[in-house]
Amino acid sequence: MPTSFLEIVELPDGRIVLRRAEDEEALVTLEFSNDAKGFLQGQHIEIAKAMFNVGVQLAGRLAEGGEVEQDGPRVLH
Repeated sequence: MPTSFLEIVELPDGRIVLRRAEDEEALVTLEFSNDAKGFLQGQHIEIAKAMFNVGVQLAGRLAEGGEVEQDGPRVLH
């Protein structure tokens, strides 16, 4: 992916997207349920920022030829 500035935007429908600053197309989309928003006490934007930050850092490491540490089976939940 070419180097460009990325921005995190909350869309009018409540979805939170990571996109290039010069583009309207979302690279990644997060959507929190009302239950999750309630549990997070309105701090879902901060959680989304942290999730995007870690993802971008990991993607950068992988792009530089790094590896993802994996101890045991890969579980997505």
